[in-house]
Amino acid sequence: MTWGKAVLIAADQLVNALLGGWPDETLSSRAWRWHVGGLRSWPCSLVDSLFFWEDRHCLASYIAEREGRQLPPELR
Repeated sequence: MTWGKAVLIAADQLVNALLGGWPDETLSSRAWRWHVGGLRSWPCSLVDSLFFWEDRHCLASYIAEREGRQLPPELR
C-alpha cells in the first residue's frame, strides 16, 4: 500500500470515528453495513456514485475490512 493511500484510509477512518462509527472502519464499509441492515441506503448510493470508476465501492470496502487488507501483513 502506498503512503498516500494509507493516509487517505486513516483520514477516512478518523472521520468515521468522529461521526460515532467504529475507529478502524471506513465510511464506505459503514455505509454498506447500513444498506444491508436496512437502516439507510442513501449513504451507500452517494459514496458509490462518488467512486463511479469502481464497481460497488462500498461492498468492496466492506470486504476489505472483513479481510483486514488495511492491516500490516503480520496482523492479517
